[in-house]
Amino acid sequence: MDKKELRRIIRERKAVYSQAELFDMSDSLCESIVMDGAWRAAGVVLLYYAMPDEVSTEILIRRAEMMSKTILLPVVVGDDLELRVYEGRDSLAVGSYGIMEPTGSVFPESEYHKIDLAIVPGMAYDDFGHRLGRGKGYYDRLLPRLVNAMKIGVCFPFQRMDEIPCEPHDVKVDEVVSR
Repeated sequence: MDKKELRRIIRERKAVYSQAELFDMSDSLCESIVMDGAWRAAGVVLLYYAMPDEVSTEILIRRAEMMSKTILLPVVVGDDLELRVYEGRDSLAVGSYGIMEPTGSVFPESEYHKIDLAIVPGMAYDDFGHRLGRGKGYYDRLLPRLVNAMKIGVCFPFQRMDEIPCEPHDVKVDEVVSR
C-alpha cells in the first residue's frame, strides 16, 4: 500500500469518531506522556497545536506551563516549520491550515540542540517508529535538526499500523504513544 492510499484509509477511520471522542482519547494519550520519564526530565519541549483530527496537546501545554518548562510550538513559514516560544494563550493567532500558532519570539536554530523532547503528530505510525505525515514534509525537514531531542510520536490507536512505507530521508521517532 502506498502513502496516498494509507492517508485515505486513516482519514476514513478518523471520520468514524466525533470531536468529543477524539478529545477524550487525546486526554488519555497525554496522560501517558506525562507519566513518561522523558517528559519529567525535559526542560525544553517541542509540542504542537493540533488540527481538529489530531491528538490534542492542550493538556500537555498546560502541564508544561505548570512545570515551568520552555514550550516551543511550530509555525509554518513557507515550506518549513519555524519554532517559536509559547508565551501563553494570549500569544496565539490563527495561522496556516487554521492551526493556532505562537506569535512569540523565534527559537533560533542554533539552539535546537537544547530541545530535550519533541512530541510529533502523524497520520500514522508503525511499531518501528516510522511516521506517515500529511505529505507536505514539514516534520521530515525539521526532525533531522533535533539532534538531542527524544522524539515521541503520538497518534490514536486506530492510526497504528503494522508497517508504514518509508524512504531514506524519513526520520524515525524514538517512541510511539497511541494508548
